Amino acid sequence: MGTLLELYKIPQLIFGPFDPILSDKAQFPSLYQMAPKDSSLVRGVVQLLVHFKWTWVGLVTTDDLRGEEFLQEVTGEMAKRDVCAAFTEKIPVSERHHEESEVNFMSRIMGSSAKVVVIHGDTDSLMVLRYSQVLILPACKLWIVTSYWDITMRLKYVDSYSFNGALTFTYMTSEVPGFKSFLRTVNPNKDPEDIVLKDFWLSTSWCQEKHEKLKLDQCAPNVTLEALPIFLFDMSMSGLSYTIYNAVYAVAWALHGMLLKKSETASEGGESWVPHPWQLHSFLKHIHFNNSAGDQVFMDEKRSSEAQYDIRNYAVYLNDTEFLLKVGHFIPNALPGQDFTICEEAIDWGWLDSKVPQSVCSDSCHPGYRKTTKEGEPVCCFTCSQCPEGEISNQIDGDHCENCPEDEHPNKDRDLCLPKLVTFLDLTEPLGMTLALTAVAFSLLTAVLLWVFVKFQDTPIVKANNQTLSYTLLISLTFCFLCSLLFIGRPTAATCLLRQTIFGVVFTVAVSSILAKTIMVVLAFRVTRPGSRGRMWVQSRVSNSIVLICSGIQVILCGIWLGTSPPFPDIDPHSEPGHIIIQCNEGSDIAFYCVLGYMGFLALGSFTVAFLARNLPDAFNEAKFITFSMLVFCSVWVSFIPTYQSTKGKAMVVVEIFSILASSAGLLGCIFIPKCYVILLRPERNTQERIKKKVDSKARNYSRTLPHNSCQSHKKFKY
Repeated sequence: MGTLLELYKIPQLIFGPFDPILSDKAQFPSLYQMAPKDSSLVRGVVQLLVHFKWTWVGLVTTDDLRGEEFLQEVTGEMAKRDVCAAFTEKIPVSERHHEESEVNFMSRIMGSSAKVVVIHGDTDSLMVLRYSQVLILPACKLWIVTSYWDITMRLKYVDSYSFNGALTFTYMTSEVPGFKSFLRTVNPNKDPEDIVLKDFWLSTSWCQEKHEKLKLDQCAPNVTLEALPIFLFDMSMSGLSYTIYNAVYAVAWALHGMLLKKSETASEGGESWVPHPWQLHSFLKHIHFNNSAGDQVFMDEKRSSEAQYDIRNYAVYLNDTEFLLKVGHFIPNALPGQDFTICEEAIDWGWLDSKVPQSVCSDSCHPGYRKTTKEGEPVCCFTCSQCPEGEISNQIDGDHCENCPEDEHPNKDRDLCLPKLVTFLDLTEPLGMTLALTAVAFSLLTAVLLWVFVKFQDTPIVKANNQTLSYTLLISLTFCFLCSLLFIGRPTAATCLLRQTIFGVVFTVAVSSILAKTIMVVLAFRVTRPGSRGRMWVQSRVSNSIVLICSGIQVILCGIWLGTSPPFPDIDPHSEPGHIIIQCNEGSDIAFYCVLGYMGFLALGSFTVAFLARNLPDAFNEAKFITFSMLVFCSVWVSFIPTYQSTKGKAMVVVEIFSILASSAGLLGCIFIPKCYVILLRPERNTQERIKKKVDSKARNYSRTLPHNSCQSHKKFKY
């Protein structure tokens, strides 16, 4: 029909949905589309789905070009927002005899797991949906209807509950002044010639019988259109009716402009006032006016605005009363956040429930879990996997888990980051207090032993043990015990610099004193022949030089360490879950192990010399005591290295403190406790005669093991 009218240039005003193809003026020069552009409708529908978190929906459209375009647009927009199509159903446009329809698409729609179905198409084509549900009980489906379908249109005997709770996008229109007042006055008796109104009136339930001539006594008196149910007549002007209203006014404006022009140029011969249809084009192209509702109307499609939509809720109550209630709107050109609004409390969800229905392929993943897509299935179908150790997810349906900041750690449910506890070996905690008390107790014990040696310095046993070296060893052991206190408490720059260096130096002094004592025992036995030049080596300045030289080398090593890469306070947020360990970073591990290695070298040398001299005659078994003390010392520090390497945090500090206390206690117990036992509890053994007798006895026993020519050189041995 349009092609035929185009031959005569008759203007055609289209009030149906906007179609971009019909905007081609080269192909359709006489056609004008009154409907606004629908290019944003798909975006509004998807935004509604996203708002209610409906990610698993069905799509129903007509099997034509317009339906195919809608499917392409909506699936593309859905993919951007992670919404999936559970199914797509195309209804044949040729299905006009709805009562006799044998199409089985309705069973597929109802059998889908999707609870939400989007419907796109015109009223005529989609009427088959109404007839297909006549014998079907109300199903738990929520229908979303686009602006082209009048969801209220049906026959009397068709179920009204099938689409109860549906949400529909309708053109946003302004109230036309006087329109409803006019409808309330409509009555066929006022205009008997209106046969359409007469037939409509007879089709209602107001009249008992149909007659060719309507009589008031056969119909209910004083009734108006407002009393009709919504499926028969809606008092509100629909979006399509609003475009017809604008089209009629556009033609009126064009005729008005044309008649004004003719009146100005009319000839005296009296030209006809009836215009030719093709003459209206020049006026229609440039029509721009405000209708009685206050809206601007453009005939130029390039200036036509985007359609704005009301979102209405189709509700059916138990008394079969139907309503279309506005529950939101979608304005495409509005600012973000203001373009889409919805009032959830005002929506009647129909048969579904009073709560918002769920339409998802997989249940939501709770915080602490992340979505894992199933292979070969849409992104909306997934499984929930708990976040890995050390990561959290604090949102529903999170795609990824995130690491907590370094100063925080995940909670048990892995949905929240909690502040980590700052930890170090504190003096107030039981372990720190125990170690501190132990160190103080051993240092006091060492001081007591030093006092005993000073008090009994004139006794033979004290004199025989090289007083200077004994005092030096006892003082260094006292500091060895006390230096462990530097490892307890919150590490600071000062304690980190001092604790390893002081520990290394005082332990080196102690080990050097033992080494000097061991060497002096050997020299005292080997070079005591009369006239021997080796007697000069048993003087006290030799032993003092050994201590100073060995300790000086360690001081140099510590100085190099502090000058190149000194220790500093550091934090370790990773070793212990839920804790931030404050510790001392040694700076240079090489320097640290060089200090330990040098100390171990001296200890190994002392052990070797003492072991070789263990059978030399000695009243108090000094070489044997040193051998055993060095064995304890070396055993502690050999086991320290792998244990220290395999521990983290406070455990490393505890291991080092324990090694310091154990090795120092081993030296103290093995070397000095036997001597103090004799001094305090067996004073009768602490005499010159007893010592001389014991030494002579051991010398004779030792001489039997030596060659004959070497026995004479030891007869005058004096310790």
